[in-house]
Amino acid sequence: MFILPAIDIKDGTCVRLYKGDYATAHKVAESAVDTAKSFEAAGAEWMHMVDLDGAKDGLRVNADLILSVRKNCDLRMEVGGGIRDMASVDFYLSNGIDRVILGSAAIRDPDFVKEAVAKYADKIAVSIDARDGMVSADGWTDTYEVDFITLAKEMASIGVQYLIFTDISKDGMLSGPNLTMLDELSASVPCHIIASGGVSNLKDIIDLSNLHLYGAISGKAIYTGSLDLKQAIAVAKAAEQKQD
Repeated sequence: MFILPAIDIKDGTCVRLYKGDYATAHKVAESAVDTAKSFEAAGAEWMHMVDLDGAKDGLRVNADLILSVRKNCDLRMEVGGGIRDMASVDFYLSNGIDRVILGSAAIRDPDFVKEAVAKYADKIAVSIDARDGMVSADGWTDTYEVDFITLAKEMASIGVQYLIFTDISKDGMLSGPNLTMLDELSASVPCHIIASGGVSNLKDIIDLSNLHLYGAISGKAIYTGSLDLKQAIAVAKAAEQKQD
């Protein structure tokens, strides 16, 4: 299981949120580039980066900063936030981003997701964010009457290979991931599942590894020090070897 340390960008600054509430944004690092380099030094292979302004506005608001990180580290990068048309997909993938994340587009424009997957295959991931099991979008400002399993199955049927799942109630709370929902999701679709939200300690990493997930995203826990990234990577690899 890959550990994907996270950088969320709002107003050009590295921040974290509580439960996806933009009003709770607080700065967690001075430099996105230096933060990414620290992730690389700890042994990470992938990192997860989100343009929070883009997610809310549907635009590539912080693209210059994201590409600056891309140019200054060797980590593989997945990027999300405001990617709602093929021009944005093409932009990021042609500028060295390894995987782009489609969120709101999955529920608003499945034909666009289908087009992106047809063109780029495994370079496309879909983020499914849920509040009380129902899908949320537009930077988590709107909730739709669609449950997360229904949307996941729809995405799998059009060829999406990577799903990032967030239980919004867990995001930024350091209260542990929603293992029940993640297990249900993993059993429902053939996609690679990446867990996001609530990861707080090494036990969470072990619990997620036991679900045989592809990856786990961690942000706040790394910044606060409750999760040591280097240790988390080692624990995830050890759990994987034990399962083999």
